[in-house]
Amino acid sequence: MSLTLILMRHAKSSWSALDLADHDRALNARGTRSAQAMGDWLRAQGHVPDQILTSTARRTVDTCAGLQFQITPDEVPALYHAAPETMLSVLQGATGSTVLMLGHNPGIAEFAARLVHKAPDHARFHDYPTCATLVARFDRAKGWRDVGFGSGEAVDFQIPRNLTD
Repeated sequence: MSLTLILMRHAKSSWSALDLADHDRALNARGTRSAQAMGDWLRAQGHVPDQILTSTARRTVDTCAGLQFQITPDEVPALYHAAPETMLSVLQGATGSTVLMLGHNPGIAEFAARLVHKAPDHARFHDYPTCATLVARFDRAKGWRDVGFGSGEAVDFQIPRNLTD
């Protein structure tokens, strides 16, 4: 069984309501367009999750909704501003064969870089802009518990600006 991780940073959020807590910020119009474009791109590439793990922050939940996959996400409080070690621990408890994980920077950029044995050839991989998406495979893993840093192969990497501009 081949395991696939779709690792996505939330789409662009709004800063218009300065009285809102960080956790409660919604997507702005660009973020909504980006989430839809990334969902379309993932489907076109054949990267369709059977499990979604998302931070509980509104912007990650809204990003997930904008992707328009017909699965109910598992909202995981530990993914809110998680460190790479926490993200790996959450992933190791996954049950799907193609898992979409939605989170935040700076943790998600570091997690992506540490997870694959060779970074994809893309100028924006290391700064992981909003809605950036890595697709990584773990062909040697029998289950998610076998996945560790450096064990993934980068299959695809995309940012919404390449799809919407």
